[in-house]
Amino acid sequence: MLYFTRWRALAIILTALVVCLCAVPNFFPEAQVKTWPAWAQRRLVLGLDLQGGSYLLLEVDANYVKKEKLEQVRDDTRKALRDARIGFTGGVTIRNDAVEARIAKETDVPAALAKLREIAQPIGGLLGSGGQRDVDVTDAGGGLIRLSVSQPAMIERMRKTIEQSIQIVERRVNELGTVEPLIQRQGTDRILVQVPGLQDPTHLKELLGKTAKMEFRMVDTTASPDQATVPADSERLVSASPPPVPYIVKKQVLVSGSELSDAQPGFDQRTGEAIVSFKFNTSGARKFAQATADNVGQPFAIVLDNKVISAPVIREPITGGQGQISGSFTVQSANDLAILMRAGALPAPLTVVEERTVGPGLGQDSIEKGELAAYVGSILVIVFMLITYRLFGVFANIAVAINVAMIFGLLSLLNATLTLPGIAGIVLTVGIAVDSNVLIYERIREELRGGRNAISAIDAGFKRALATILDSNITTFIAAAVLFYIGTGPVRGFAVTLGIGIITTVFTAFTLTRLIVAAWVRWKRPQTVPI
Repeated sequence: MLYFTRWRALAIILTALVVCLCAVPNFFPEAQVKTWPAWAQRRLVLGLDLQGGSYLLLEVDANYVKKEKLEQVRDDTRKALRDARIGFTGGVTIRNDAVEARIAKETDVPAALAKLREIAQPIGGLLGSGGQRDVDVTDAGGGLIRLSVSQPAMIERMRKTIEQSIQIVERRVNELGTVEPLIQRQGTDRILVQVPGLQDPTHLKELLGKTAKMEFRMVDTTASPDQATVPADSERLVSASPPPVPYIVKKQVLVSGSELSDAQPGFDQRTGEAIVSFKFNTSGARKFAQATADNVGQPFAIVLDNKVISAPVIREPITGGQGQISGSFTVQSANDLAILMRAGALPAPLTVVEERTVGPGLGQDSIEKGELAAYVGSILVIVFMLITYRLFGVFANIAVAINVAMIFGLLSLLNATLTLPGIAGIVLTVGIAVDSNVLIYERIREELRGGRNAISAIDAGFKRALATILDSNITTFIAAAVLFYIGTGPVRGFAVTLGIGIITTVFTAFTLTRLIVAAWVRWKRPQTVPI
């Protein structure tokens, strides 16, 4: 156990050295680090509790999700009945959280029920559980058929809405250029957003509060915006920029914002005003080309969240799949619109239900107290090891110092976020690392009391303590893994540093310490063990 080949010893030393060097960028100003090669710019990111920032708790509008689902069922119902040539009276309506259709002929009810039951899909798609369907179709009598969305289907739809919203929120926040935002689900209908370093969340709330549902539709030129009634296939909308200008816009969507592939802010070369240039994907470009070719000379509306951003006249077919939007934008508003278009539309509106801002002063105070706790804890451990194990205590303290440096190196390599609980995890790791050395040293003492000579006792101490060290560290690592996968926020920060600390502890407390002791034995050839 005490014999190391030259290459093995060199591999251990190089591993420790390289990992420790990964922590070096944290000791230089960020501006200077950015001038280094990309591979050398990895460093620790301070969490919200250490550098301050913004905390937002967003809630998904459950009523909107339910309404969207019912409207989808209504449209599917109307289409299914028309395709089957089954007559219905009074239209297909939404009433009391259900879709209702009254069949004109009683004899058509069985066929209508069979056709409408085809609308229902397994919950969760092809892998749906237990054969449950998302829509319950019932005969209410008198030719009335009622389609209601099942509760499991609403729960599944809300889950998918939350997952999609998290992806879009993450893209919008990342477009702001912030570092390591924390975005995760909380409960059944809420999303937690933490952005370290962002002291004013106003702009962030404006971006996240917009659904950004973009549509390209034709302006209805057959109706005047001032008339009282609006054609059934059109609706009255107003402009996004003040003062509000009314438009009569057709409900049919020619191209949706989901078919945009890119959007960038810029300036019109002729007028110098801020614009947003956009580009469609292949499908969107084809639809846009067809729509503009069919409507040359007609105005079309670019609609964002049911407000008209711009309503230009189509001068000629636009076949390149790209265009630009102008509409009295400022540089900031053009940039914000481009962000929203690139990130995509939220599937449902989000409401800010809780907002907190952590100032940099409070974060600095947390850092100072965390450092103080780490220093005090480490000093006490170092003194204890020196008093109890003397020279071997020095070996253990060297290993612990390298262990802490390796933890910071690995965290930097992963671009991990360091939080106050993370600092607590590092302090705890120091104790765990020393505990492994204590097991080894006490085992060496037992071997000496059993009559072994110095070298034999040291070798047996390392060999027989290994199983115990592995058992204790593996069980702790399992606990850290469970905390990481089940916990949220600060708990996960603690679990990350604890888990990394356990890995480095096994390396330093056993392998590195054994290498140091082996070098000392080879150098001194001791007859007694100073322990």
